[in-house]
Amino acid sequence: MLEGLRQTGFEIHLESHAAAILSTDFPTALTDIESVLLAVRVPITEIIGSGGGEAQGTQRMRHAFNDAGWRKSIFEIEKSINGVPRESISHEVDHVKSFEGDFQGTKDIALEIEWNNKDPFFDRDLENFKRLHTEGAISTGIIVTRGSSLHDSMRDFVNRFAVEQNIRSFDDLKRLDIQLTRRKERDIRKRVERERNPIDFASAWVDNFVSDKYGEATTH
Repeated sequence: MLEGLRQTGFEIHLESHAAAILSTDFPTALTDIESVLLAVRVPITEIIGSGGGEAQGTQRMRHAFNDAGWRKSIFEIEKSINGVPRESISHEVDHVKSFEGDFQGTKDIALEIEWNNKDPFFDRDLENFKRLHTEGAISTGIIVTRGSSLHDSMRDFVNRFAVEQNIRSFDDLKRLDIQLTRRKERDIRKRVERERNPIDFASAWVDNFVSDKYGEATTH
């Protein structure tokens, strides 16, 4: 299952009965997911140049899922006691698709993309999926995120970019249209210009960029 993704380097984690549910009742969903993700490319220039908004690679992924019929959906769960409304909760999911089949139960699968977000958003997705599955609104939930292998190698990738682009000063960053906040510039300058154990500019920038943008508290 999803062998094409595994062979390309994707890490696949299946929890609870997700493998049985997907392979038995939703083979078409697996085809959709594999076809979209096999086309995913994340150039290092996008990793370096991404600002505070959603990365271009994530946007392309969203458009691809939308084109394949995975659309944003809002689930409204209402509960009542003796006909009196007691609770109403809404859950918005970015990508939901309904599939036909002879199986019993809901035919909806939910999918969220958390490429590089803060951990609380990852936890929120898990809680949403748990609630929706318990209420019978979805059959399973899928999260697409940055793999641990990419996360662990991020510093090497960014350092290679710095060497290839001959980054040695703030002017070189400006030449590449890489914007820095005053705080980042101050932190880099401090490490480069300190009297004891100063480090070269490229190393200071790489360390600052990776720890700030792709730290341990981001989704992976």
